[in-house]
Amino acid sequence: MNNKIEHGELFSDLMIKEIKDKFYHVDIDPISNKRRLFFDNSGGAFRLKAASHCFKKLDDLPDCPEHNNGTAKWLMDKQKEGYKSIETILNSHSGSIVTSLTASMVMFDMVRAVMENIPGGNVVTTMLEHPSAYDAMVSYAQKTGKELRVAKTNPLTGGVDVDEIVKLIDQDTCLLTFMYASNISGALLDAEQIVAQARKIKPSLYIVADAVQHAPHGIIDVSKVPVDGINFAPYKFFGPRGFGVGYVSERLSKVSHDKLIAKPYDYWQLGSPAPGHFAAITEVFNYVCWIGRQYISSTDNRTVFVEGMNRIKLHERALMHAMLEGTSNVQGIRHMEGVHAYLDCKDLTQKDFIMAIGFDNLDDKQAVEMYEAAGVITFERLLSSPYSSRMLESFGLKGSVRVSPIHCHSTEDIEAFLKITKTLCDERAC
Repeated sequence: MNNKIEHGELFSDLMIKEIKDKFYHVDIDPISNKRRLFFDNSGGAFRLKAASHCFKKLDDLPDCPEHNNGTAKWLMDKQKEGYKSIETILNSHSGSIVTSLTASMVMFDMVRAVMENIPGGNVVTTMLEHPSAYDAMVSYAQKTGKELRVAKTNPLTGGVDVDEIVKLIDQDTCLLTFMYASNISGALLDAEQIVAQARKIKPSLYIVADAVQHAPHGIIDVSKVPVDGINFAPYKFFGPRGFGVGYVSERLSKVSHDKLIAKPYDYWQLGSPAPGHFAAITEVFNYVCWIGRQYISSTDNRTVFVEGMNRIKLHERALMHAMLEGTSNVQGIRHMEGVHAYLDCKDLTQKDFIMAIGFDNLDDKQAVEMYEAAGVITFERLLSSPYSSRMLESFGLKGSVRVSPIHCHSTEDIEAFLKITKTLCDERAC
């Protein structure tokens, strides 16, 4: 199927109903019991019912999965199935899986392993990175005495150009980190070209990618984009909190790292992970495959999973187009006076569904509060926030309202948001 359809392709109404039924709290706030639009899926995300159910079922069991009784063996089988699900999601056929409490901890572990063990006088990252990657690079560059080089953002696209990254790499570079997609603008970085062009300069370069924001929205393929490390957060991919997942290539897996002495040298797990987390990831994987099987028939799980993710991407792109251009019932942000889509990429195939918007006569915090009062959950990105300032300054922005719906939403949800947005403009005489 063609996942480059410019304006996307919506799920059917029946499909949307089935999808919403598979998640908790899509339309109703469970605390206030009021209807709401949860458009903050870049900060949290909807929970898949099947993932939550199986996590609790397994976590309630007292058995240790490394022991030999029957239930323990069953738990270990579930854990192994989870490893296989992760490998299929990433399309990895070698290397090792890394887990920790958070995806940020996984990132720090990968960066530290390279910085402390691989020769080279400089490392390269981008101004766009989440603090988990950027701060790891800053911290270990200081500790190891390496020069930190930072690629500039492109304020027109909301991303980072390949050339801006590649021009900083030389034979003395030991590590490059970059993110798949911006958690400010949604802009996709050209991961395939970044890796290919960087390795033309230095074939042995270690490369680590942050896929936390991108994982719920699109394909990750470490066979096609051969990075040495990558991470994602199951809680942003419809699973439970308290779990971070990563992958390290075969060569990075053998670099010195914290490990139990009795474990194989390429093993990166410390202690006993909870089998429930792995079972929950399998349920997320199965859910995406369920979407894929509505469109194709295949016995290959990776093929079906890719189809499911592509269908998610197409539906979200269609929603994004509706938010920007409007529908027959309501104006879109691009045509509404007094509100602006910042970093507005005209080619929506180069963007995940994360919008940065701002009002002429409302500051961003006010706008977020007014949205919540109207039943819409968004999030403010402000210069005062250490999680936002570096990226905002690079774009020349003082702040923005981040709007991040997800594939569980419908065109009607987008129309409701646009009508509320128009009301905010009119109330403040925007």
